[in-house]
Order: sequence, then C-alpha cells, then structure tokens
Amino acid sequence: MNKVLISIVLIFLVGIAAVAAGNDAGLRLVSAARVQIGKTVLYDPGYQSMQYPKGDLPIERGVCTDVIVRAFRAGLGLDLQKLVHEDMKSNFKKYPRNWGLESPDNNIDHRRVENLQTYFKRRGWSIVVSHKADDYKPGDLVTCLVPPNLPHIMIVSDKESIAGRPFVIHNIGAGAKEEDRLFEFKHTAHYRIK
Repeated sequence: MNKVLISIVLIFLVGIAAVAAGNDAGLRLVSAARVQIGKTVLYDPGYQSMQYPKGDLPIERGVCTDVIVRAFRAGLGLDLQKLVHEDMKSNFKKYPRNWGLESPDNNIDHRRVENLQTYFKRRGWSIVVSHKADDYKPGDLVTCLVPPNLPHIMIVSDKESIAGRPFVIHNIGAGAKEEDRLFEFKHTAHYRIK
C-alpha cells in the first residue's frame, strides 16, 4: 500500500514539474525579450553577413525575428540561427521558396518569419489560433500579417492590459517594445514551446 501511495505521489510531482518547466521556459523567454527594450531601438531589415553559429546584428538594430532569436539564445540557450539552418539543410524543400534561394543561407534564414513558422511547426509547437486572451500564455509566439501583407512575429508577455489582454514584446518598426497589440493584426499562427 505504501509503495502504491509513493508511486502516485511521485507521478503527481513529476507531472507538476513538467508543467512548471514549460511555464518557466515561457517566462524565461519573456524576460530575455524584455531585456532588449531600450537596447534594440532601430528597425533594420537589411541583409548582413554574420558569424555562424550565434551570429547577430549589433543589439541596437534588428527586426521582429531578431527579438525572437535573441530571446531564445539568452532565455533558453537555443540558437535559432543554427537550428533553423540545420533543419533547412536537411529539409530545404519543406521551407518557403519566397526569396528564390537555391540553398539555405545562415545569414538570413532565421531572420524570416515564414522560416521560423516552418521550423516551429516542424517542432510540433503549433497550437490553435484563438481570439480569446486566456488562450495566450507568457512566452507564446504569435505570427500575424501587418498591412498590407507583411509577416510579423511577437512574444506574448506576462503583463496584461486593464482589459486583461496580454501585452506582446516585438519590434514592429521602432525597436523592441512591450505593447497592447496582441489582437491588432490578423493572426496566422500560434506556437507554444513544449
């Protein structure tokens, strides 16, 4: 009887630890994104050669994807430049061909929203797109289309508006910001790290 009770308690505790670890990953991602506010002050979509792996633009510049890449590195120890590049090398035909490339380019592929979408979906991180604020958790990644038809990505924050809408951390044109803009644009995908 005691062994059964101990087994049940252990199973319960392991389940709680897994949930806490997932939530912790989201909060670490948010914290790492928030650190960029006030440091990344320019929107710079230009192509730039960079070291590989762990290449980056100067911290004061970047686009929406750079917020994500930097947060993954600092908060989770994951280098999306390397992860996306390696996945594209092995599975190039599964990635969008919007730019006329014949092969992966480790300088830019991780800086394109559509490539991050493909990588996150291939990792099994896709969840249902919703219009309910409660369905978005800190650290979730949301892609959307900014008019006229520009792909954008943002990290759901742990802060909320007075109305209960989660803020997002992103760079939509004026550097990294934390804003109440989660539902401003048409969502195209929703991801949660598992």
